[in-house]
Amino acid sequence: MTARQAATDPRILVFGRLLGAANRLEYILGRSLEESVGLDHTLFELLLVVGRAGGAGVPVRDIAEARVLTSGGATRLVQRGVARGLVERRVSPDDRRVQLVGLTAEGERLLLEASDVHARNIERHLVDVLPADQAAVFAEAIKTLSKSAAAALPTMP
Repeated sequence: MTARQAATDPRILVFGRLLGAANRLEYILGRSLEESVGLDHTLFELLLVVGRAGGAGVPVRDIAEARVLTSGGATRLVQRGVARGLVERRVSPDDRRVQLVGLTAEGERLLLEASDVHARNIERHLVDVLPADQAAVFAEAIKTLSKSAAAALPTMP
């Protein structure tokens, strides 16, 4: 095998295209969020994770797992959200050692506003560029890949 053959392996090329598309979309959609609502994509993802948990809140450990962060990285992300008044920490009623993170009223308002902008941009830059039948297949394929990758990750300590 030559270096050229290795570099043009279809498996490597498809993964490179996946990463390239994801990076470009991340840039386009993240920039739009910042320009439209003043929220960077990382904080938006935090609001999504916390919003999915509902009113009870979510442990910082679960945020770390959802975002594939170290516990220190998740703590810093939560602190950024607290500093912006978007999330708040509270002690779990079930285990006083566990800190739960919940949305503030401002965090919920911004999540709703940002989600509207984000959904329209996803429609424009992802869904609308694929034929309808391919969009549905793509969505299922990404779901399968995401579940498989999540299962392969090591358990967080």
